[in-house]
Amino acid sequence: MSRWRPPNPDGPASLYITRAGFERLKAEYEHLWRERRPEVVRAITAAAAEGDRSENAEYIYRKKELREIDARVHYLQRRLADFKVVESKPGDAGRVFFGASVTVADVATGEERTYRIVGGDEVDSATGSISIDSPLARAMMKKGEGDAFRVRLPAGEMELEIVAIAYAESTSAG
Repeated sequence: MSRWRPPNPDGPASLYITRAGFERLKAEYEHLWRERRPEVVRAITAAAAEGDRSENAEYIYRKKELREIDARVHYLQRRLADFKVVESKPGDAGRVFFGASVTVADVATGEERTYRIVGGDEVDSATGSISIDSPLARAMMKKGEGDAFRVRLPAGEMELEIVAIAYAESTSAG
């Protein structure tokens, strides 16, 4: 039986990324490859020298850790080569595009929230960074201040209005 899987029907995740996000992932790759992986390999060698590997918890744990590191390194190698780093503002800074910080208001409640549209590998809900591939970001794309739109979210359908759009001097600002 082969390991082939059909392609994702939604298509691949966007390859756009900010300069700051790219640098973070590159630093993670360097740390895993140059520091963490050699450290784990040394620990595996030391644990293997202790004798019976089948009952050696340290050896088993370190082998699992090495597999996880290798999987992450492999993923980062593939993604870093394919990314398209976006470093400039769009031609029409009055509209929502990649890298924008967008303040939206819930039409029903008036509650405001600010989101920053970033690449899928940079998503961080704590800071309001959402993926360009998310339903909310797709619904906001190319809209301007004062535009209202409807979007279906896990919490239900909402009507939102764009209150403000801002771009950092360079989208490389984290």
